[in-house]
Amino acid sequence: MTSRDPWAGILSGPVDGPARLRATYPEIPATPGLAVRHRASGFTGVVVRVEGDGVVVRGATGLERILRPSPGAFDVKGRAVSLVRPRTAATAGPAAAPATTTSGSIAVAGSRARVAQASRILVEGVHDAELVEKVWGDDLRIEGVVVERLDGIDHLAAVVDSFRPGPRNRLGVLVDHLVPGSKEARLAAEVAHPHVLVTGTPFVDVWQAVRPASVGILTWPDIPRGTDWKAGVCQWLGVADPAAVWRHVLGSVRTYADLEPALVGAVERLIDFVTDPGDG
Repeated sequence: MTSRDPWAGILSGPVDGPARLRATYPEIPATPGLAVRHRASGFTGVVVRVEGDGVVVRGATGLERILRPSPGAFDVKGRAVSLVRPRTAATAGPAAAPATTTSGSIAVAGSRARVAQASRILVEGVHDAELVEKVWGDDLRIEGVVVERLDGIDHLAAVVDSFRPGPRNRLGVLVDHLVPGSKEARLAAEVAHPHVLVTGTPFVDVWQAVRPASVGILTWPDIPRGTDWKAGVCQWLGVADPAAVWRHVLGSVRTYADLEPALVGAVERLIDFVTDPGDG
């Protein structure tokens, strides 16, 4: 393999350039109380208000996020639409955009971390934990949710059994490669429980959940079956040290927009699930 700088000159321009065709979506006023779903992240809630260049949406747990109303960014009654500022707000003058966290939630000034809840979110390994912390750490501290590492999911059933999940101590589990017929899908089925939610992505490794363009590559490589995925990626990049690659990948993530929607939606579902007050 020819030695090269894997991060230099891979992209000749934006992946989504101005020449890319865009669909035309109906425009809907972002009126308070309108039920919407953010298509990229899967975040569902009701419109609270329009602030600056964003739409504030409140989820079922009360968490508010400010989301960009780009063309076709939302679903309303199952239809992709573009949210626009209501006519009545046009004369109110521009409002300063509120500070947001890296997950897109509205930052709460002066907020302190809550005492940890009994509910937990489990992730497979250290890289998963670091990525979740970087993007959702502020939200999780406000909600009092602790993220713990499994260091592999082969013992998932034993962990769930010892946790003894219930209405007030729910368990969320984030796994890679959650596709039909996979080992991960089989292990997830073994822990089926009303107070356990397993979500995941179709990606072999959490590295793939970072958008290639954010990392500085056109696409993640197709690694042959039987080859360790991280080792194959490092060989493809011409970089010997997996830790160095991960530092670059993690450093490339600034907000949730640098992640694939599959991961964003999976984590948001887990946060909503473990923070639900339950029914008993």
